[in-house]
Amino acid sequence: MAGLILPVALDVAPVMVPVTALLWVVLMVGAMVTHGRLGQYGLIGVNAVHLGLAVFVAAGRLAS
Repeated sequence: MAGLILPVALDVAPVMVPVTALLWVVLMVGAMVTHGRLGQYGLIGVNAVHLGLAVFVAAGRLAS
């Protein structure tokens, strides 16, 4: 999560924020698939929340 906060806070490579958010989306989709295969359905909701937040950040940063 530091890749979503530190680049903007320190004004060092802020272009990395949407890239990090998009990669976080890919990671969360993979985590959801893995948890589903393992039968850990309760954790899919946690991943869905993180996925939604990452999509929100990516869309907000790519739009500006």
